[in-house]
Amino acid sequence: MSDVLSLQRVVLPSKSLPRPRFHYSPVVQVGPFVFVGGLVALDASTGALIEGGTYLQARQVLANLASLAKEMGWSLEQLLLVRIFCTDFAAFPEINRAWEEFFGDLTPPTRTFVGVLALPLGALVEMEFQFVVPPAVPA
Repeated sequence: MSDVLSLQRVVLPSKSLPRPRFHYSPVVQVGPFVFVGGLVALDASTGALIEGGTYLQARQVLANLASLAKEMGWSLEQLLLVRIFCTDFAAFPEINRAWEEFFGDLTPPTRTFVGVLALPLGALVEMEFQFVVPPAVPA
């Protein structure tokens, strides 16, 4: 247990994710575990929320995740868990369609789907991610 408590938290800066609008660290690593805070469907270049419904928003969130993984040198096979928050359970098939397109032939991670009343910035879907990767070297 003391080994776990001695692990250092490392904030991983990203140039591929949209800049956070609130005060938090979007990507944090502790040992081999990386936690990516909830991503909503922001266009990385403009910071604007993508319009057009749950499917397009889910696709944008997953595209932002793919950009982050590429930037960090991670494989999507290292993705352990996705938590999906959605404001409308009826939109589950739209999220599944984006999910299936994104993961294709990859073995997908485990996931949790949670219905919520509202999400930041009026988003329809938000996802948070957990990876297991080689430990970061503190700067």
